[in-house]
Amino acid sequence: MVLNNIEKLLEKYNEAETSVKEEAQLRAYFNGDDVAPHLEHYKPLFQYFSLAQEEQYTKDVPLKPKKRTVFYQWISVAAVAVLMLSIFIPNWSGGQKSLADYSQEEQQMYLEAKEALAMLSNNFNQGTTSLNTLNVASENFNVGLEKASHLTEFNQSTNKLLKN
Repeated sequence: MVLNNIEKLLEKYNEAETSVKEEAQLRAYFNGDDVAPHLEHYKPLFQYFSLAQEEQYTKDVPLKPKKRTVFYQWISVAAVAVLMLSIFIPNWSGGQKSLADYSQEEQQMYLEAKEALAMLSNNFNQGTTSLNTLNVASENFNVGLEKASHLTEFNQSTNKLLKN
């Protein structure tokens, strides 16, 4: 009777359906000396669980307060200070300068850069126009493919009619 009960509890244990009380019964049975021979292979398992349950961690875990947070707070303060300085320093120089305020060499460099950027912009606009032409050609090609597929369907249905 006890053996049948233990075997049923083992089946429930293997299916993870036992309660804590039933697991305690299994541990008590397998820690005893009168274990059935066909259940001997379960004995080390339940003995290990009993031993592991009695183990305790005895070392002290030192809990140190984090000192990094103060460091990160100062970094955030410094970042805000740099941002504020980067906004206000350019305005201290007396406002905006006109082109006449720069030297002749700086004005020449400015005009050359402006000319180069205008040429670059013009070339990009021409490239965009070419891409628009390719897009129109692609749309026309897709329309032609669609019409060709209708011809293929018509040809297949005609062949079916003529063969029958």
